[in-house]
Amino acid sequence: MFPEFEVIPAVDMQDGQVVQLVGGERGTGRTYGDPVEAAERWVGAGAETLHLVDLDGAFEGDRENAPAVEAILDAVDVDVQLGGGIRTAHDACSLLELGVDRVILGTAAVENPTIVGAISEDFPGSVMVSLDAKGGEVVVSGWTEGTGLDPAEAAARYEDEGAGTILFTDVDVEGQLEGIRREPVEAVVDAVDIPVVASGGVSTLEDVRALKDAGAAAVVVGTALYEGRFTLEEAMESV
Repeated sequence: MFPEFEVIPAVDMQDGQVVQLVGGERGTGRTYGDPVEAAERWVGAGAETLHLVDLDGAFEGDRENAPAVEAILDAVDVDVQLGGGIRTAHDACSLLELGVDRVILGTAAVENPTIVGAISEDFPGSVMVSLDAKGGEVVVSGWTEGTGLDPAEAAARYEDEGAGTILFTDVDVEGQLEGIRREPVEAVVDAVDIPVVASGGVSTLEDVRALKDAGAAAVVVGTALYEGRFTLEEAMESV
C-alpha cells in the first residue's frame, strides 16, 4: 500500500454531483459535474487511486450517492477508497466485497473504536480511519461535532485497533486554496507506523512536496485540481 508517494484525486459527491466544500461547510461548495466522468478523467490522467466521499452520507448518515459509487467501480480499474455514511461493520464489509479497496471510517470509528478490528479481521489493512481536525481536535458528523480528541493520540489508538492507514484532514484549511499546514501532519505521522494520507489546503505544487517531506504517504487533492491550479500530471512529476 502506497509503496511510493501518491497524489490522489478527490471525487466528493453530493446530490449526484462532484462537489468541493470550503472548510467542510454546507452550501459553500462548487459543483464539477458527473462523478463517473470525473473518475474516468483522473484515471486517464494517471491516477492510481481515487478518493471517493459520499457527502450526503457524511452529513445525513444515508449513502445517497451509492449508485454513483457503484458506477465508478464498474468504470475504472484502480484502487478506490470510500468514505461517508459507513456506520457499521456490515456496511463496510459489503462495500469491500463490492470492490472498494479501503473503507474510510470517521464517525463510526470514534463512536465505536472496536469496529476497526472487526472489519480488519476479515479484510486486513482495508480500514482507513479518518481523523478530521478542526481547531486542534477531531471532528465528526460531517465536521460538525467536536470530540475533544487529539489527532495524533487518536491516530496511535486506531493503529492499535488495527487500522491499515490514517487519513488526516486539516479542516481549517480544507477547500480554501490557501496552502497547507505542515506541523499537524508531522504530528500524526510521528505518532504511528502505518501510512498517513494527508488532505486539506493544497493549492500549489510546493504544498504537495511539503506534505511528502512531512512524511505523508500520499496526498488527497480536490479543489486545486478542479480549479486548474495544476494538473495531476504536474503534481505527480513534482514529487
